[in-house]
Amino acid sequence: MKLDKHQLLALAREVLQTEAQAVADVAERIGDEFNRACELLYACRGRVVVTGMGKSGHIGGKAAATLASTGTPAFFVHPGEASHGDLGMITEEDVVVAISNSGETDEILTILPLIKRLRIPLVTLTGNPQSRLARQADVNLDISVEQEACPLNLAPTTSTTVTLALCDALAVSLLKGRGFTAEDFARSHPGGKLGRRLLLRVGDLMHPLERTPKVSADVMLVEALEEMSAKGLGFTTVIDSHGKLIGVYTDGDLRRTLDHPVDVRSTAIGEVMTTPCESIVADKLAVEALNQMEGRILALPVVDGDGVVIGALHMHDLLRAGVV
Repeated sequence: MKLDKHQLLALAREVLQTEAQAVADVAERIGDEFNRACELLYACRGRVVVTGMGKSGHIGGKAAATLASTGTPAFFVHPGEASHGDLGMITEEDVVVAISNSGETDEILTILPLIKRLRIPLVTLTGNPQSRLARQADVNLDISVEQEACPLNLAPTTSTTVTLALCDALAVSLLKGRGFTAEDFARSHPGGKLGRRLLLRVGDLMHPLERTPKVSADVMLVEALEEMSAKGLGFTTVIDSHGKLIGVYTDGDLRRTLDHPVDVRSTAIGEVMTTPCESIVADKLAVEALNQMEGRILALPVVDGDGVVIGALHMHDLLRAGVV
């Protein structure tokens, strides 16, 4: 059958509206059982063990990952593998979250006796509150839907969307309850952009002192330009006899200097440098350096608590690190 673009759009909208309505229905339906599930997960002294078969398993894997990245230690166990050795991963201090739309998944029911024998709290998400799995749970969350978005009402579509949304609601509620912060999130996502912005510090990215351009105030401008060219950062720091920062001279300063009749061989850098100048300390977050530099300057001297130059940070360093 030839695809009709108008029919495709109509079907797509119908799917989205069906799933959106189902999520809205669940939002209206949840109550004390949701609070109880949060209490069990919050009180867990071990790990939250999520399990599910098929599409429910895929949702369970994502749920475990979301919990783990938002302050609730969790992992996924495949129920089929659990009955062949992986049950050893579950301890008495854990909480099990079992997902099954029917509530009659054999692989999950098979491992229930051990879970109950160990007195491990069991939170279930089922589409049938009267199912065997739901009846054995400490708390059951109702994920039932009127219909799947699939035209055949067979493929898990609406039901998996509702389950995913409810798992997200659990994770976010626990995040809020634990006082989980953006910094906490960054620590579990060091490879992501947010992690880099919230974890990387100036000292992690700066050029060390030996690669930082620096001259004394009495050095002639021509020598300062040679230092700038050799280090390639587009500026040089100007320091006193103790190594303290007293000014900078940049490519922009050079252009402004050349607008006037200046002899670069007889003019000291101290006469044309920018002073006072901006700087930053090494333990500041890289994103703070970005905010200080953005739109105005390309490089910053890095100083210690006494104002002694210890390095330099260029905008390119922030770009390479993914902070920008």
